[in-house]
Formats: sequence, structure tokens, C-alpha cells
Amino acid sequence: MRYLIALPGVAALVYGVYLLVPLADFTVGIWLVAGPLVHDLLLAPLIALAGYALTRLPNAKPLLVGGALTGVLCLLAVPLLWRTYGTPPSPGLHDGNTWLGLGLTLTAVWLGIGLYVLVRRNRGDQEGAS
Repeated sequence: MRYLIALPGVAALVYGVYLLVPLADFTVGIWLVAGPLVHDLLLAPLIALAGYALTRLPNAKPLLVGGALTGVLCLLAVPLLWRTYGTPPSPGLHDGNTWLGLGLTLTAVWLGIGLYVLVRRNRGDQEGAS
């Protein structure tokens, strides 16, 4: 029964390799090796330390949520920031300024986090904010 559960994942993996083979060159190999190394040796420890440090602050939960949203938004923007046409064409996707869009979105996220913290502080309700 477990094999049936794994079958869709294995099929997706095989299909992904099939799609990758025509594109395989040196840069794909670098990407496949360097990405996990940079994540495991640099990003993951830094994020863990930052998360640990944030838990010591008052209002830690909103800051952790803001950090998680920032990380996800930056991760989603990487293909368009790395190369101009780093993703398949999509109407309207490549028309805009990716840096400006990311900056405005992150500004909105952190303004929302700041507003949440201020409202909680003014109401005197610190239990839900920390």
C-alpha cells in the first residue's frame, strides 16, 4: 500500500527529470548542487539564529510571522530577480518592475505587522502579541 502512496511522487520526479534533460548544462548542475549547499550551510543556520533571537523579544509572534512572510515573498521573487525571464511567459508577469513590486509588498507586510503591534499595545493586550 505504501508503494501506491509513493507512486505519484515518483512519477512527478521522473517527469521532472525528463523535462530537465534537454536543458542540462553546467549551470543546471551548479544550481542543483550550490542551492542546497547554500541553504544548508548558510541560510538555514542564519534563519534559525534570527528566529531564536526574535523569540526573546516582546511581540515575538508578529515579528516571526513578518519574517516568514518576507522569506516566502523573497523566495517567490528569486526567479524573476535572478534573470529577467527566469520563468515561463505569463501575461503581465514580465511587464512590471519586480524589485518595486517586492519592495511595495514587503512594505505592506511590515506596515501591517507594525499596525498590529501598535493596536495590541494600545489595547493593553500583550498576551496575544508575544
